[in-house]
This record gives sequence, C-alpha cells and structure tokens, in this order.
Amino acid sequence: MKGEKKSMARTARKKTAPKSTPKPGPPPKKRPWTHVHLAIYLLFISGLLTIFISATLFLFISLDIPAISSLESYRPPVTSLILDDQGNVVDRIFKQNRYVVPLSLMPDLLPNAFVAAEDARFLQHRGIDAWSILRALIHNIRSGNRAQGGSTITQQVARSLLLTPEKTYTRKVKEAILAYRIDHTLNKDEILHIYLNQIYLGEGSYGVEAAAQTYFDKHVQDLTLAEISLLAGLPQAPSRYSPFKHYKLAKKRQAYVLNRMAEDGYISATAARKAYKHALFWAPVSDSPMNSRYFIQQVRNYVNRKYKDKRLTTDGLTIHTTINRSLQNAATSSVRKGIAQLVIRQKSGTSQYMSPQAALIAIETGTGRIRAMVGGINFSSSQFNRAVQARRQPGSAFKPIIYAAALAKGLTPATIIEDEPLQLQGSGPGEIWEPRNFSGTFHGPTTLRNGLVYSRNIVTIKILQEVGVHEVIKLAGNLGIRSPMTKNLSLALGSSELSLLELTSAYSVFANGGDYVKPVFIKRIVDRDGNILEQNRPVPKPVLDERTAFQITHLMKQVIKEGTGKKARGLATPSAGKTGTTDQNMDAWFIGYTPSIATGVWVGYDQKITLGTRETGSRAAAPIWLDFMKKAEKHFPEEDFKIPEGITFIPMNSETGEIENGENDEFPWQAFRNDNLPSESEEASDNDVQLGITN
Repeated sequence: MKGEKKSMARTARKKTAPKSTPKPGPPPKKRPWTHVHLAIYLLFISGLLTIFISATLFLFISLDIPAISSLESYRPPVTSLILDDQGNVVDRIFKQNRYVVPLSLMPDLLPNAFVAAEDARFLQHRGIDAWSILRALIHNIRSGNRAQGGSTITQQVARSLLLTPEKTYTRKVKEAILAYRIDHTLNKDEILHIYLNQIYLGEGSYGVEAAAQTYFDKHVQDLTLAEISLLAGLPQAPSRYSPFKHYKLAKKRQAYVLNRMAEDGYISATAARKAYKHALFWAPVSDSPMNSRYFIQQVRNYVNRKYKDKRLTTDGLTIHTTINRSLQNAATSSVRKGIAQLVIRQKSGTSQYMSPQAALIAIETGTGRIRAMVGGINFSSSQFNRAVQARRQPGSAFKPIIYAAALAKGLTPATIIEDEPLQLQGSGPGEIWEPRNFSGTFHGPTTLRNGLVYSRNIVTIKILQEVGVHEVIKLAGNLGIRSPMTKNLSLALGSSELSLLELTSAYSVFANGGDYVKPVFIKRIVDRDGNILEQNRPVPKPVLDERTAFQITHLMKQVIKEGTGKKARGLATPSAGKTGTTDQNMDAWFIGYTPSIATGVWVGYDQKITLGTRETGSRAAAPIWLDFMKKAEKHFPEEDFKIPEGITFIPMNSETGEIENGENDEFPWQAFRNDNLPSESEEASDNDVQLGITN
C-alpha cells in the first residue's frame, strides 16, 4: 500500500510540474484589403449616408418646410391710398394696413428698442437662441402649457411670412430650421427691415410706419423715445398692451422696454426715466370719410374694374383724385339741409318708410374734374349713387340742348313761335297727344328767348319739330350724353332718362365756350414703385360753336334773373342755369354754372312718387344749388363769361322780338351772332324772325 501511495505522489508531482515557457514568435501578418473588402466598406458608408439623407428628406417633406426665396425680394401687401386734390388722404384701402419704409428712415433707437425687448442676443446668434429656447421650454414644462415660445426676431420673421401662427412643437421645429436658413441668407439689417415692416402692432397696423400713424399720427422718422418704447412693447401681445384699450398695461410694458434698453447700453438710465414720464399725444380719431363715401365708392369701382381688386387691396396704389374736401363737405351739407327743408314742408305727406333723396355733382368746367359728388343723403343706408348710376327724366332741364340746336341752325333769340294748343300723334295708333305748358295757359306769339326763360313747353316742341329730333340727339351725344334718347317729340319735355353726371357735363360745355372736356374723378394712379399707371389730362374737344354756346349761356343767365330759376339768384359771380320738373313733381332738377364750375342737383324719391305739392325744380332743387354755389364760388375767381368774337348785343323787346333803340332800360340786351342779326323792323322782315310751325 505504501508503495502505491508513493507511486501516486510521484505521478501527481509530475502532473503539476511547471512547463517551460515558449519564446514569443513574430506577430501574425494582417491580411491585405482586397477589392471586395473596399467595396463592402464603401457600400456600408453609402448605406449610412442614404439612410441619413432619406431621413432628412423625410423630415423636410413631413414638415413641409417652405422655401425662403420670397424673403430676398420682400414685397408684402401694402396699403393703397386715395388722395384728394390737395394730396390729403381721404381713404385707405388694404388687406393689411402697412407702409414699407427702409431701415435708413427709421430712428436708430427704434430697431434697438425692438431688439432689446424681443431678442437681446439678435446680433450674436445665428437665427436660433438656444438659451431662450431652453428657458421657454423649462417655463412651459413647469406651467403645463405653451405660453412662452422663446422665438428670436428671425424666427418671428419666419413665422409671420412663411408659417401659420398655431402654437405647436412641429411649428417650432420648422421655425428653427427656417430661422437658421434665413440668418445664413440675409444679413441682420435685412432681417430687421423685414421684421419692422411685417410685425403686427395692434389696431389693424402692420409694421412700424402704420403703427406710428395709427397711434401718434406721425411718420416713423418723427417718433420720440417715449413713443418708440411704447411701440416696441406691443409685439408680444398687441391687444393686451394696446394703449387705447389698456393704458396701464401699456405703460408697464413701456417701462420694461426702457429698462432693457438701458441695461443693454442703448440709452442711459436718466433717458429711460425721462422717456417714461414724457407725455404721449395720441392720434386724433381719423376724419370720417362718410361725406366722401359715394365718391370713394366710384373710385374703388373704377379701379376694381380696370386693375382688379387684389391690386387695390395689396399693391399700395396711390390714387390722386379730383375731389376737393372743402367743396365735398359743402355739397353734403347743402344736400342734407335742402332735404330737411323739403321734409318739413311736406311732413304730412311724407312716408315714414321712404325718404326723399338728392344728388349733387360739381364739375370744374375747364378741366372736367369732379370737385364734389353726393349720391344720396345717407351712404350707410343706401350705397346707390344717384349722381352717376340713376337714370331719371330731366324734364325742362333738357331744353337748353334743344335751344342750342335751334340757334346753331339759324334761329335767334328774336325768332317768334306761336304758343297755342297743339294736337300731335300719340305713341299708339289713333292716340292724340295734347301737350300743355306747366301753367296750363297759352301765350300766343312768343320769342325764342321767352320760350327758354319761362320754359314754355309748346314753344320747345315746335322748335324741336323745326330743328329735327335727330339733330338734337346728335348734339346731345356730342355734349357727352350717352344714355339712349327718345326719338320723338316728347324729347322736348325731357322724357329720356339720363344721369345727373351726363346732364351737368353737357351744361359745362356751354360754360366752356363750346368745348367738351370728359369728366374725370382721377388725375393719376401711381403704383408702389412710382410707376404712373394712368394719368388724365384735360383734352378740350370743340363740339359747339362758341358763339352758340355763349348765346345759350346769356339766355340762361336771364332764366336765373327773371325766369323759372329765380330761386337760384344770389351769387356774386355771374351764373346761368335751368330748372327741370317732371310729371306729378316726381323729379326736381336744377343745373347751373359759373365760368369756373358747373353744378347739377336732382331731388326725388327712388320709388318714383311725387315729391309733394309745388315741389318743382325751382323750389326743391334750386335752393340746394344756390346754398352750395355760395360756398363754392369762394374757391374760384369772380369773373364773367368770356364774350367770343362775332357776338353783338342788341336791345330787344322780349315779348315781340322787336329791336329797340337802347334808350329804354326796360328792354334787355340779347346776344346775336354777327352773321345772323335780326332786322330793325319785324314788319319789314317778318320771315327772318318768325317760325311758322303749324299742327
């Protein structure tokens, strides 16, 4: 047994005996890269790049991030202006009330104030401010909402121009990406220029120029530090910090802006305190353009038709019009006064559901420029423009056109026409038309002069028979009347409906010595780049012999002096005009003029019912005309109508047409053409002066 144990012990020792350590050999050689290895490596890298690019593209596509190329040529919607004849704004038309101004026109403190209040690290960061984002994120997590955004000025530009305003984290990602791209495309001044013209600042104002006008009635370059700091506090919450609605909050926000400006070294602490205490003077409530609404509507309709509504509301057109604010206010006042007097006179017969209406239009004779336009008594209740859109029978106000055609054909103020009962073919088979004078009486032999001065219907019908309906319609067209004319003798009584603008423009030809000048309400239109889109200059067109025009004017001066237009007497400036009244007193007209301005007035109901007893052109319309013209004549030189060559004045018996010797002041002097003078004795030359028209 002992021998076996010894043998096992030796065996164990042999097994546990340490082996000798082999000497280290040379390191194994690395296998060289083969083309296969290189291809696999490049394929792997390409795969990673493909995945990265695909993920990036997928992110961009899923986020739908817009391009920023539009920012390089910044052309936002801007306000169009309608100006009066003195260059004053009468109306603003816009989708967004904005005026783009260059950074160079802004006070240096203005961009500094916005930077201090909205983005203190604007000049250091590259579109995104990580600290601001982190601060906003922590605040939102703590509050449980998205009250803070941490947006930089560049991000606000991206959001305002390229994104929607909803508060989502997806939008914030888009905003950050766009801000980074914008900051690498535009310099800081370009970004500030866009921001300060784009930002919404409350009360319908976009950009600092519109805000300066809205709050302070100033241009941006004239703002004080106090005003600048108040505006710079608005972007965060324009409605909440509006000084018009929440003055105390606005002042609190102003203090914050001033403190930030002082902390950033833009101003001193002393300047900040002074600015805070500085009194603020708000813009006055803008003058209501209600007195000009009918005119403005006419301008807008014209521009919409010609240039489309989008250009008017977004392209910043400057529309220079012909309207004179003083004359427009006078016209509105005169119309309302006249209608009030009419309502008082006819109170017992006035319906509570219907109101009489009136229209007035005033045209500068030499230029055709419309200086005042009233289309009704209240634009808010009715936008129908009765000065331009309405077509009504003018009654006797059309007669001067017929008499002008007669004088052009060779008749004279001394021509005798028999005023007598008349029977004519009616409009239907077998019908008889028996026209009468307004007075219901007949006056026998009547001079052409008295036929117009006293508005004799029978005399006018006979003159129309002699001259011819076609010739009168042709002359009316030359005088600017485009409405269709009735081609029968009822034309003599003003049966053809036409507009107040047309008839007033026709009368202006008489005042203008026979020259027609197209009426205009726009002088020129300029686009946002200063290009003139259209310009209207007066182009006189001779349509009537100046001697004939003067004869009509001279006769209508006598209409006002002693005829149906006596209610229009009272101007310091010589004037001429004619009344018009239709059947049952449905329409009352007075059209008259001085050498400088022609004005037409119409009064009536839209429903074509009677104005009331004795409400003729002389009673209802002439006083409105006179009230307006007394104010209007102060704007023009006091001068008489120019007498053209070839006119001779001769004293004439108005009743008989006989020529007098001039020693008796009882007989008015009449204007005759030198080539068509009456003879000294009616008996000796009866055919020269009598018009023998029979039934």
